[in-house]
Parts: sequence; C-alpha cells; structure tokens
Amino acid sequence: MNTVAIVGVGLIGGSFALALRKAGFQGRIIGVSSPATIHKAFSRGVIDEALPLAEAASVADLVYLSQPISQIIETLKVLDTDALVTDAGSTKAVICETARKLKRGRFVGGHPMAGKESRGVEQADADLFRSRPYVLTSHEPELESWIERIGARLVFLEPADHDVTAAIVSHVPQLISTALAAELGATGGATQIAGPAAVDLTRLALSPYEIWEDIFATNAGPIQVALKLFISVLEGLGKQLNEPGMKREFLRAAKAAKELRQPPSEKD
Repeated sequence: MNTVAIVGVGLIGGSFALALRKAGFQGRIIGVSSPATIHKAFSRGVIDEALPLAEAASVADLVYLSQPISQIIETLKVLDTDALVTDAGSTKAVICETARKLKRGRFVGGHPMAGKESRGVEQADADLFRSRPYVLTSHEPELESWIERIGARLVFLEPADHDVTAAIVSHVPQLISTALAAELGATGGATQIAGPAAVDLTRLALSPYEIWEDIFATNAGPIQVALKLFISVLEGLGKQLNEPGMKREFLRAAKAAKELRQPPSEKD
C-alpha cells in the first residue's frame, strides 16, 4: 500500500492518517475534504496533498471514507476506483448493502469504536484507535495488518450483527446521556449541586447531533429494540429499590463493569 486517500479529513479520518504515519507508513496520504478542513489538515501535517475525489481515487491503493453516513453512501454512488475501499461509518448494514448493490467488489465495511465528544481534524490523535475495537465486516489481509499496526483490536462482524450490537454498546448510551442531561437542565438547581457522577454520565450529551442524525436514521430498528430492553431493566430496578434482589443486581452490574475495564489481553 503506497497511497491512501482520506475522504473526510475530520477527527476519525485525520486520526487514521496520523496513526498510519506513527505505525511506519511511508507512502502518500491524500486528503479529500472542504477547503477549510484541508487547510487545517495541512497545518497539522495530517496529509501530504489534497485532490478532488475522482483524482484521489484514481491513484489511491486504499480509499478511506470517514464522512457522515449519508455522505459515505453518496460517495459510494459516484466512486469509480479499482482501489480497496473501506469506511468508518457508525452503522454498517445500509452502507454495506449500498456497496454490494453498486458492485464495489473491493469494499470492506469498517467501524473503529473510538471517538471524542469534539469533532474536526484539530482533535485528530495518532493514538485514538489504540487498544480500541475496530470492526470489519469481511477479511482483507493488508487492511487488517495496518489496523493491527495502529494498535486497534480487530473484531469481525456481519453488518446486521454489528448494528444490533452497536445499538446496545454505543447508540443507546448516547440516548441515555442525552436524556439525563436534558432532565438535569430542566430541574431547577440540579446543575449547581451535580457532582462527578452527573458529569461522567452526561459526557456523551456533548456529542453534536449532526453525527447522530444519520445513525438514528440508518439504525432505528435495533436502537428501538435495545432502548425498550433498557427501559424494561430500569423499570425492574425501580420495583426492587427496597428488595433483597437489588444487592444481587448491583453485584452483577459491578462484575460486568469490571470486565468492560479489563485490558483486552485479560478478556481473551
């Protein structure tokens, strides 16, 4: 792999470029983005040059689509390349089906389970993916090799399975954080006495809606199922506030929380 085209040089695309460099990539990194973003990417040394999509795709060995989901879909509709194409979209079924229908034969769906509340290439970080799961929907040895070299942990899932799982581990947590922050904001005096618990639980509420709009549009079914399950569990806890079973629920939850925080090597 000698030339990589990053389409959408924001937080994820910019971080992927920086991570490749840190991992020893010696080739050319081309940016495809808005003029303002390109200027910022140059100033941070994220990319080597900027080209329009068609020109970048014609010379790239890898085209990395790190745009919002709706833009990834539109890019796939006009993309004409023999290069390997992958994406970083937060849902996979719609994107992968679009690529299949368009016969993008060298397309591999991807989703790095990493990010920040803030967006933009200014926030790009070469270590953003380190020790984080990185989902691929099919095997491609060279891509897999580079993802491992940037420090991510490879996970292989079918697109539909990814979307169901992502609804539970990512999309519903966002809604929980958003709902709690909205409730705190509507409760007089709550923000004046809120401590670390409220701050931690509302961190995701800082995420911009523009990122989530496409996620909700392309994964509504799995999100609704996961949300109903969570509401049912929460209601169950509410019924046990003064019951002996509540201690059992706390112990079970603490065990799961500890497992989430274990290093990947200890989870295997």
